[in-house]
Amino acid sequence: MSDDLICVGAISGAYGVRGEVRVKSFCADPEDIEAYSPLTTEDGARFFSLAIIRPMKNGFVARIAEVATKEDADALKGTQLFACRDQLPHLPDDEFYYTDLVGLEVFDTGGTSLGRVKSVQNHGASDLLEIHAPGGTTTVLLPFTKAAVPTVDLSARRIVADPPEGLF
Repeated sequence: MSDDLICVGAISGAYGVRGEVRVKSFCADPEDIEAYSPLTTEDGARFFSLAIIRPMKNGFVARIAEVATKEDADALKGTQLFACRDQLPHLPDDEFYYTDLVGLEVFDTGGTSLGRVKSVQNHGASDLLEIHAPGGTTTVLLPFTKAAVPTVDLSARRIVADPPEGLF
């Protein structure tokens, strides 16, 4: 994936029979996804002009100009929607786009490598860093809080963590 693209949402399926789609927004202000239109696929092969019609549970009903039928909408289910980084707001120093954290090396406060960030997950309560241990096949979920992750240095591509006792 290009560093210039940030995933801002996904198409979760068709809505109705007129080619409308269900869209899940990953934006801090969910309605902002419309402002970043046209959105693109991860590879940049397709562009979508998105217009929100109305909110619905867990997302929005939206119209995409390039989608005319229910079959076209069904074919897009699972498609992630990306916006160019320069379209997105500048973040404060203590906030990060998930894509910027993936791949960072994680060290404990003593300098020992704990692994690399495989993904950032959020199941409703708070963000979790999925850390892939070096030389292993297992992963550990580390709470992405100021207490557990006091330092994120994007320029050095490293995170300093103070994990809860017994986690690693």
